[in-house]
Amino acid sequence: MGSGPSFSAGLSSQKDGRRGRQTETETRTERRLIPTAQRPPHLPVSGSNMAAPSQISPEELEELKEAFAKIDVDNNGFISKQELNELFRAANLPLPGYRVREIVQELMKSSEQLTFSEFTEIVHGLKSSDVAKTFRKVINKKEGICNVAGTSEQSGTTHSYSEEEKVAFVNWINKALEKDVDCKHVLPMDPSTNDLFTAMGDGIVLCKMINLSVPDTIDERTINKKKLTPFTIQENLNLALNSSSAIGCHVVNIGAEDLKEGRQHLVLGLLWQVIKIGLFADIELSRNEALIALLRDGESLEDLLKLSPEELLLRWANYHLEEAGCSKINNFSSDIKDSRAYYNLLNQVAPKGDEEGIPPIAIDMSGLREKDELQRAELMLDQADRLGCRQFVMPPDVVRGNPKLNLAFVANLFNKYPALKKPENQDIDWSSIEGETREERTFRNWMNSLGVNPRVNHLYVDIDDAMVIFQLYEKIKVPVDWDRVNKPPYPKLGSNMKKLENCNYAVELGKKEAKFSLVGIAGQDLNAGNRTLTLALLWQLMRRYTLNILEDLGDGQKVTDDTIVSWVNETLSQAGKATISSFKDSKVSSSMPVLDLIDVIQPGSIRYDLLKADDLTEDEKLNNAKYAISMARKIGARVYALPEDLVEVKPKMVMTVFACLMARGMKRA
Repeated sequence: MGSGPSFSAGLSSQKDGRRGRQTETETRTERRLIPTAQRPPHLPVSGSNMAAPSQISPEELEELKEAFAKIDVDNNGFISKQELNELFRAANLPLPGYRVREIVQELMKSSEQLTFSEFTEIVHGLKSSDVAKTFRKVINKKEGICNVAGTSEQSGTTHSYSEEEKVAFVNWINKALEKDVDCKHVLPMDPSTNDLFTAMGDGIVLCKMINLSVPDTIDERTINKKKLTPFTIQENLNLALNSSSAIGCHVVNIGAEDLKEGRQHLVLGLLWQVIKIGLFADIELSRNEALIALLRDGESLEDLLKLSPEELLLRWANYHLEEAGCSKINNFSSDIKDSRAYYNLLNQVAPKGDEEGIPPIAIDMSGLREKDELQRAELMLDQADRLGCRQFVMPPDVVRGNPKLNLAFVANLFNKYPALKKPENQDIDWSSIEGETREERTFRNWMNSLGVNPRVNHLYVDIDDAMVIFQLYEKIKVPVDWDRVNKPPYPKLGSNMKKLENCNYAVELGKKEAKFSLVGIAGQDLNAGNRTLTLALLWQLMRRYTLNILEDLGDGQKVTDDTIVSWVNETLSQAGKATISSFKDSKVSSSMPVLDLIDVIQPGSIRYDLLKADDLTEDEKLNNAKYAISMARKIGARVYALPEDLVEVKPKMVMTVFACLMARGMKRA
């Protein structure tokens, strides 16, 4: 392979052609989905196979995915067929009530759940019929759906966004950042205007919201805040997008230009991901042991650990409703529309004055007698306001059962008033509740950023059927025979056997097709969540994905660790900078090799006056590392490693940092 420059030799002379191929390759990689006949039921059908006018275009497929996600709030890939009407509204496909009832009646013959694939088939059938004439003719202002200016000429798709979501996010951001002096130029925003989309254009607000959701993700020193130019704005947007990806947001179809131009549906989609990650951060047993109170009779701790944040929230709400002697709810949409569940939930979690220093807050329940649902919702929210928890929903959002905003409302209420106590004298093995390691968090965020479905909340639990692993194989260009895969939902009896068969096939693919080193790893290890062996497979998947990006940039030339080290050293030495011996080099702990490489790739970008290079304390090393990781993202490198990985010189993660910077440097060539 030779040195770095020999790897990239000739790239400049072939720049235009290569970039054309690169774009094509990247598009194939991100869009490359499973053929229709082989697709598992909860995954979308590839738009590339839909060329006929009556079929669904790739652009419209993205719209349908967004709509489905709005209703599928727990990200399990299914919705109740009774919620189909809400789904059609979310997709901006208005149908007469009788027609929806007919469709539901027909579908209920098979099962009570609807998958995304089934939904796309329904839409395809409708678009091929006379009903298509009714599609998108009217904007239902009462439902708060707004069309975005501009329509796809190929598909006729009109992008839309929810006015309610815009208002909710504006109010949340205004409150969250009201004291931030760096945001005074755009805050407070007026929720009745398009202020939000304009305010997102310079990247500052988005960077701040990312840090609000996952503290210290972005080093504040790297955000351009004054005398902004098109170039420094671009840097902020790069920083925001790459940092969003690093915390697990799916940003494949969102670019800096989309944010700069304030494309409403994309801005709201990204903001929801960022906000949701922050809201769900503490709805996790390892971070809130009081959640053990939600354990039901006959359940094991493992059963509780398997629940997603959405499922835990629903169980939490029902726990308090049962304590109040009220009926349980099944969702945060249709079951909360009359506000009665919310009234009782607020009354249960409100402080009773039994804790020292916390004054009681009495909830006025008289609003339950109000006959008008909209007025009752308003009175209920007045009580929520007494707890400081009125955020995200307005009375119409409650009455209509907006699933996304009501989920956010309940999550915020949980975060402020969980009203749970860790059980005492219970025979519970607390040592089994282990917090997520940095390595596990990195892998989980990487997978989620690629848009795997369902989203991975608990690393080992959510990949125990290998469905996510198969999607990752396709991301690294390893073909999956979907006819051999058992797809969810699994039968009640023998479900684990079906999952185990998938895991066995996943290991077989790794050995035979991907040529991974999987000695001693069996399907049982993935299915049972063996930490060491599962991480070994995930690391090889992430490493291959990273190397594939470099190989695409280098016209298919094979890349190894030595290739990356050679390129890094040649690049550094040409600029008179110190080189590294390997990814284990102790010099990496200071982050200076990383910072120097960034400064060579984008000259003058590093402010060395903010750093210390010699005789560093651990705090100074971490200070350098935080700056280095954020600067890498700011110049356009999609880095998933954490600052601590540099300080501790974790070779695997150090390799990914240099590989991502190499990819960025080659794009500059």
